[in-house]
Amino acid sequence: MIRLAHTADLPAATSTAARALLDAAFEGDFSDTDWENALGGTHALAFAGTELIAHAALVQRRLLHGERVLRAGYVEGVAVRSDHRRHGCASALMSAVERLLPAYDLGALSASAEAVALYAGRGWQRWRGPTFALTPDGVRRTEEDDGGVYVLPGAVPLDLDGGLTADWRAGDLW
Repeated sequence: MIRLAHTADLPAATSTAARALLDAAFEGDFSDTDWENALGGTHALAFAGTELIAHAALVQRRLLHGERVLRAGYVEGVAVRSDHRRHGCASALMSAVERLLPAYDLGALSASAEAVALYAGRGWQRWRGPTFALTPDGVRRTEEDDGGVYVLPGAVPLDLDGGLTADWRAGDLW
């Protein structure tokens, strides 16, 4: 069973466990800034007894596409403890997160190569067009993120071959 909780409602022990889970799952490649980017929204949490075994977060971001500013439910910090992988935990997390997406214009995320099959299998679509970020210095091309951004369209029409610009944030822009 997946529990949902806003960042403000996470007990300190659960927050600490989530951060430790992400550090372990990403093998030390999950920075303080990555953690900060996963805060301020809704966390999907899976437990085995009292131990946290899986985490995902859904935060709001603004994306620019065409002439529109879109409210995106952006998925962050998806991880499953290594001894619980391949048992449906990630799919259960995504089901819980996707249930919240009708509140947004679209869902979006940046997928690691290992996670593409999970997202694509759930109907997430690869953004084929160029990616950008709105930075303090203006709009900057983010070529390194091309092909790694996935969206789950909502009611707003999208041109997956068009440009997509993310709002500014510290750390990884996508």
